[in-house]
Amino acid sequence: MGPLKGLRVIELAGIGPGPFCAMLLGDMGADVIRIDRLEASGLGIPTARQFDVTGRNRRSLALDLKQPAARDVVLRLVERADMLIEGFRPGVAERLGLGPLDCQARNARLVYGRMTGFGQHGPLAQAAGHDLNYIALSGALHAIGTAGKPLPPLNLVGDYGGGALYLAMGLLAALHESKTSGRGQVVDAAMVDGAASLMSVFYGMHAAGRWSDERRANLLDGGAPFYDTYETRDGRFVAIGALEPKFFAELLQRLGLDEAWAERQHDRSQWPALRDALAAAVAQRTRAECCVLLEGTDACFAPVLSLAEAPQHAHAVQRQAFVNVGGVVQPAPAPRFERTPSALPRATPAAGEHSQDLLSECGFSAAEIAALQSAGVVRQP
Repeated sequence: MGPLKGLRVIELAGIGPGPFCAMLLGDMGADVIRIDRLEASGLGIPTARQFDVTGRNRRSLALDLKQPAARDVVLRLVERADMLIEGFRPGVAERLGLGPLDCQARNARLVYGRMTGFGQHGPLAQAAGHDLNYIALSGALHAIGTAGKPLPPLNLVGDYGGGALYLAMGLLAALHESKTSGRGQVVDAAMVDGAASLMSVFYGMHAAGRWSDERRANLLDGGAPFYDTYETRDGRFVAIGALEPKFFAELLQRLGLDEAWAERQHDRSQWPALRDALAAAVAQRTRAECCVLLEGTDACFAPVLSLAEAPQHAHAVQRQAFVNVGGVVQPAPAPRFERTPSALPRATPAAGEHSQDLLSECGFSAAEIAALQSAGVVRQP
């Protein structure tokens, strides 16, 4: 099921954005074949596969990629694939004999996706790093946090937003082009590039003099009191995002605040006093009372829910936004498709769970498969 049914993707197992991209493609119906390494115990976070949500919706072939015979197995798979995803440092795939030239010699139409932090070239290309480092270079990290200190926004901006999503879009764009040219190409998806791209609107506002480098001094970073979070009487939090004048006016009316604030909404000299008024109005109510008063209105309000609470919210329940896979509650596939809906997620496979089936599909005989297993090239749990 799903709009990508019939698409075959080879994923050289890694961590972070590569698996997340493969999950998205698998959620939408692609046949994702993950090449797990035999020493894969340190690859996944977390290592217990039932909790490895981004490992769902694929089949697994476990190989010792240091052996030439394993490389040949991967290249046999490549011959029938549309895409390949790898997340090694630049040059590692080439040393394994699985670089773009090696793969495209077997399949000229192959779209080859490369997921890195700093990209395939540049002075930092070979440096180690993680999400926090990449978004630090993009300007995104500086803009997020308290007035006194930048704060890590989980690993959403670099790994998943600037990495996995841009890789998925690039792969599908290159696949579309290949239908005209008959040729694949390399997609160089660097998290530092994607994170900078996500900041496009803020670079425009900065150039126009409408965005300051000072944190919590701007419209969308908590500087504006009508776009911030507030603590309730029971120690929980709510989010208010009443940017537009008509929405702000409704918020004032429902909270019983002086409606004259509507005329001074964008007067920055009044923001401290307005923040105090909003904080006091919220603090006298519990979160549940705030929900009764504001949720579902044009006041642009939502309770700040924890990971445990979010799947239980009525809106999420009605839309079936979360699913239970093997006892693990996790987000359902997104986005949604009218005619070709994504299937329910399948649990993350054990490393090598589908080795024999995949080798058979590639034309290996039972004797050849047994020989590969005996030589330690392939593993079937």
